Amino acid sequence: MTTYREVLGDPRFRLLFTTRTLGIVGDSLRITTLAVLIYAGTRSALLSAVAFGIGFLPQLLGSMLLGSLADRLRPRALITAGYLLDAAAAALLALVRMPVAASLLLVGAVAVLTPLFNGASGRLVAQTLHGDAYVLGRSLTQVAASGAQLLGLAGGGVTVALLGTRGALLAAAALHLANALAIRLRLPDLPAPRGAGGSVVRQSWRGNGELLRGTAVRRLLLAQWLPSAAVTGAESLVIAYAGARGFRTGGYGFLLACLPIGMLAGDLLVGRFAAPATRERLVAPLAALMGLPLLVFALPVPLPLCAAALLAAGFGFAYALGLQRTFLDALPADGQGQAFTLLGSGNMTLQGVGPALFGTLAVLTGTGPAMAAAGAAAVLTALWIATWHRPTPAPGLVEPAGAA
Repeated sequence: MTTYREVLGDPRFRLLFTTRTLGIVGDSLRITTLAVLIYAGTRSALLSAVAFGIGFLPQLLGSMLLGSLADRLRPRALITAGYLLDAAAAALLALVRMPVAASLLLVGAVAVLTPLFNGASGRLVAQTLHGDAYVLGRSLTQVAASGAQLLGLAGGGVTVALLGTRGALLAAAALHLANALAIRLRLPDLPAPRGAGGSVVRQSWRGNGELLRGTAVRRLLLAQWLPSAAVTGAESLVIAYAGARGFRTGGYGFLLACLPIGMLAGDLLVGRFAAPATRERLVAPLAALMGLPLLVFALPVPLPLCAAALLAAGFGFAYALGLQRTFLDALPADGQGQAFTLLGSGNMTLQGVGPALFGTLAVLTGTGPAMAAAGAAAVLTALWIATWHRPTPAPGLVEPAGAA
């Protein structure tokens, strides 16, 4: 059975994994600091919230119009350019006093291109790791992403207090610049998987259309998008729920930490101790676990039970590990970069739509029932997955007689 140590022993994966983790820390630090900076200048909670989420929705536009570039450009140059662009954006925000609209436009413009860089990196990981090593590599990446987001978002306030908003943004820029140098110096200059030819936009539209028209790929994309969008919708209501329930000061922060902690635990335990075939069998049950605990929010339950529900829901995110090998096997060999670009941008976009949808529902029903409705949506998605997902033995595994 493959181990995390063996996966991290691959130099190319280790480089991509490390730079991606530091990049998420830098992005989270920039997001937090920009929101603080805009709120300090405008005293507008709305503009501060827009600053917090401006990096999500534009990613779908980049994926739809430019996604084919992830398979048409040399990965080292593309990934290096991505980190340099992030560094430049953070440095500009720190050094140039721009109007709020210009700051938001700058971050949104960078977000349009972000899926290309992540797609190229995802394709390289898929080409570097094979079989169960790829699944564990994805597990490590998800664990690191959760931890990096916690570090960047939670540490953002400390960094701002120590360095000021401009200094915190320069720190984010430095992280991205270090990543660019590491990729440029240590990643081999591999060729693009397919040569440039034809219109980028036309090829991107055609490639995304082919991916979405294929039943297997479309199902696997939706299965990775929909449950997380529903749970993110519930998560976005935690602060309002804690306020409505009159929980003690700091209670909402405690609750917000529970979901990512559950995600960390789930990815580590399922990724490390569950056999490949077991992970695939657990896809539907774990997806259901994302939603079932959230049903308790329909009742006025105490704070510890709320925390336990969010921890359990976070643990359920490990369901995606059982889909990784099937998803990779379903992709066309010459379009993996675009597929990973679409996967990432779709996930980010729906995580922006989920809070808007269930936030609107909360206006009509209250926060608790809306969070329970988000849980019910995740459960329904799990039931849908169970109707078509049939675990298959991983290569080299011999299934016992009568196994599903």
